[in-house]
Amino acid sequence: MASDFNYQQIVKDQMVIPSMLLKRYHQLKLSETEVMVILHIHRFQMEGNSFPTPEEIAQFTSISPEDCTKILRQLIQKNILLIEQEEDEKQVLTECYSLEPLWVTIYKVDYSAQANRETDQQQANIFILFEQEFGRPLSPFEIETINIWLDEEQQTPALIKAALREAVLMGKLNFRYIDRILREWKKKGIKSVEQARNQSRQFHINQNNQQEQQQPKRDVSLYYNWLEE
Repeated sequence: MASDFNYQQIVKDQMVIPSMLLKRYHQLKLSETEVMVILHIHRFQMEGNSFPTPEEIAQFTSISPEDCTKILRQLIQKNILLIEQEEDEKQVLTECYSLEPLWVTIYKVDYSAQANRETDQQQANIFILFEQEFGRPLSPFEIETINIWLDEEQQTPALIKAALREAVLMGKLNFRYIDRILREWKKKGIKSVEQARNQSRQFHINQNNQQEQQQPKRDVSLYYNWLEE
């Protein structure tokens, strides 16, 4: 009868499978059979068995214990699986499987790919921003200059953007002046926008103090607008 059906048991019988494993296993050159063995190891660990034997794993698959042993060896060789030692409640050392190398590798691949996509997007935006500020397409020489800043001089897109904004505010919108700003920041060990912000603020304060000795004080808030974005 339907009323005798135990839905609570179904809920308790669920196992969480990391979706990243299903999305990334082909990038790690894992076969479907290897993934199935990994999932069974994961299941055994969730059930409290941290070191299932090949026979225990094989009985839930279509492979033999001998083939399961080979797969376990392959996973260890691929640095997907580790055999470690753990101490039980009685302080007795026992062996156990660890899937930590797998999780680290999977999520490192994902984060690395995402970081690369973000970096590529930031670099693409730099060229667009320069064309917007200059009001024209960049010349091949100017494009090469930006690439040199990014690749050879290892300047971050954020710092290049800050140098561009500084040049705009100073009314010296040209590549030579922007290059001077970046070289000066690099010489002073400035590597972040925050450090560049402090350096620029101090520069404008010193400049305004010198001007105050010769003329009445004037509003210099324009110099700080880009810094507060």
